[in-house]
Amino acid sequence: MAKTQALGRGLGELLGEIEEAYDNEISPSKDLLEIPLNNIKVNPFQPRKHFDEKALVELSESIKRHGLLQPIVVVEEMDSYVLVAGERRFRASKMAKTKTIKAVIVSASSEEMRELALIENIQREELNAMELASSYEELIKVHSITQEELSGLIHKSRSSITNTLRLLQLSPKAQKAIIDKTISAGHAKVMVNLPNKDQNILVDSIIGQKLSVREVEKMVKQFKSSLPTDNTAKSIKKPTLDMSTLKDVLDEHLINYDIKDNKISFSFSNEEEIATFSKFFS
Repeated sequence: MAKTQALGRGLGELLGEIEEAYDNEISPSKDLLEIPLNNIKVNPFQPRKHFDEKALVELSESIKRHGLLQPIVVVEEMDSYVLVAGERRFRASKMAKTKTIKAVIVSASSEEMRELALIENIQREELNAMELASSYEELIKVHSITQEELSGLIHKSRSSITNTLRLLQLSPKAQKAIIDKTISAGHAKVMVNLPNKDQNILVDSIIGQKLSVREVEKMVKQFKSSLPTDNTAKSIKKPTLDMSTLKDVLDEHLINYDIKDNKISFSFSNEEEIATFSKFFS
């Protein structure tokens, strides 16, 4: 119960309020206002760092023809507003040179603004794979929740969350390739357990040779088969040490021994042999 409360009863209510406004997005609603675009500041907690310029232009043209059907979400602040959710719509509206934008006004703390931005982007799939992974990680850390609890909060499967979080283990080069869309998240997920050096080789191969995910899977298997496992490590022969001097001494004193793989073991027939052997350490 404590963890559920940690997610914030207020946050749940805010999400419900926003969803209700979205449900009524085409019909007039008392919750919707037209706000001057110039009075809106972007959300400082926006997890999304990359916006597809082509997609923004397409959305902008749609807004010019049909208007904005889905409102943005803002928090009132003195004589202006802070954008909580809907930055893509906000940017496209500015490109369309509209003067005002349809908005839902909510009351939210800084922490709730961060959460709303994260969850809204996650649920609407507006983040690239790396931004999504970072958002998952942030929500888990901020609220000290499990992946299972996060799954219930954002309505994503546990396995999807786990696989996305694993992308944070990728090399910096692989992560940048995902952000730049030169490789897909599918490519990345099959190489995540490889050393960074091998990941970087694969990234160059995917980009240069236009490899499919299936082809990358085959290459990953080849990389893994070349890595030494515990068994193969044991099978690697160690250099044989020269024990000839030690053997001469032991033979001279008639001490029974056996040498194998640079290891030596002794056997004794009586206490006299033990006493003789002990003299080496006195």
